[in-house]
Amino acid sequence: MSDCGVGPEEDCLVHRQVRPALAAATATALAVGVGGCAGWGGGPTGGGPDSINVLMVNNPQMVDLQQLTAEHFTAKTGISVNYTVLPENDVRDKISQEFSSQAGQYDVATLSNFEIPIYARSEWIAPLDEYVAADAEFDQDDVLGPLTASLSGDDGRLYGEPFYGESSFLMYRKDVLDAAGIQMPANPTWQEVADIAAEVDGAEPGMAGICLRGQPGWGQLFAPLTTVVNTFGGTWFTEDWEPGVDSPEFREATEFYVDLVREHGEVGAPQAGFTECLNNVIQGNAAMWYDATSAAGSLEAADSPVKGQMGYVAAPVVETDSSGWLYAWSWSIQQASAKKDAAWEFISWASSAEYEQLVGEELGWSKVPAGKRASTYDNPDYLAEASAFAEPTLAAIEAADPNDPGVQPRPAPGIQFMGIPEFPDLATQVSQDVSSAIAGRTTVEEALERGQQLAEDVAERYRERESK
Repeated sequence: MSDCGVGPEEDCLVHRQVRPALAAATATALAVGVGGCAGWGGGPTGGGPDSINVLMVNNPQMVDLQQLTAEHFTAKTGISVNYTVLPENDVRDKISQEFSSQAGQYDVATLSNFEIPIYARSEWIAPLDEYVAADAEFDQDDVLGPLTASLSGDDGRLYGEPFYGESSFLMYRKDVLDAAGIQMPANPTWQEVADIAAEVDGAEPGMAGICLRGQPGWGQLFAPLTTVVNTFGGTWFTEDWEPGVDSPEFREATEFYVDLVREHGEVGAPQAGFTECLNNVIQGNAAMWYDATSAAGSLEAADSPVKGQMGYVAAPVVETDSSGWLYAWSWSIQQASAKKDAAWEFISWASSAEYEQLVGEELGWSKVPAGKRASTYDNPDYLAEASAFAEPTLAAIEAADPNDPGVQPRPAPGIQFMGIPEFPDLATQVSQDVSSAIAGRTTVEEALERGQQLAEDVAERYRERESK
């Protein structure tokens, strides 16, 4: 489970980057090797006819996968797996370099639902439909529909399989709201959330009404904020590539968000990302938090001071029926790979219900890479661990529609992002000014005027392409 909507520029979700101590320990473990060989950085070591090279992010769920590969995959299939494991920023750069050159050095890589449609358009990754059709045991119908949609290309073909997924929802302290005589709606509006934040702000010493990300970054501040923009009726670009960053709807949403976090948000909001908000909630410094569904696992962990005190409801809305984001670390096969059959065998195992069962039994159900299969949410062993948040998590993911996240058609898919290569740089630049508005150093109007100019530069290039 990840810690944010997206974010190669920043240290995002709890599970998106391994902390230094864990990274060091993992590097030592990798030196021993998985399935015969494994590496930490650099390139793959080994590579016989019965081996594949996998380039992946160093999230804890992937580290668990490595530990289980030799005994449970290689022993069964005879296929050795040579892992190259890197932090998120580095792995994204390396995957882009390797797959754009189509050198075929790596057979499989971890990509997200942001990159996969873009890579498919460039023909850097292979379609998986034939493999899925021939592999009845994999059961594609069990994979949650929004994830399948978000991992498909413009041609309608499937280019990725999820390893784990997430959406976003509103988390709140049930005991705090109960003490204030407040009933949280199952499907709150943003105005209702703002009103509740005002009422519970200061309910306990040092407690803010709500925690919202203010840290710059397309995968930090603009992961939640873009979903707010969507449901307020705004968009980064219209279907015809008209930029909407300074539109009334985009401005209203951003002003609402900035005002809410300034008036009733956490201390240090301009520097607060996922991790800071998670710590605030765990430490009793925030009564509510809108963020990734994956955060619930940490809030309900055995050693969490707020375990059993949290409630979970749908992402707040204004003009739309739902507004939660969609993100999935997933597997794709390089088009140039000469070992696509073996690569699919690995993906079929790593993304299977069987693998989730294995993780639950071997490592514990809290470590299951969930958020991708309907069957996970029918598994009594998993539900015993995740009963507090399983149902709202599933509902959030199933309600997410990456192809129709707002009130108007879009030129590219995505909910908390716009699925174009220019978006990370654009949104990160705009986020810096919005974060400054949260800090009181500029206004939302000034921030979005500058953002509109940046968006116009991007839009002009797309309009020129389409006119040719």
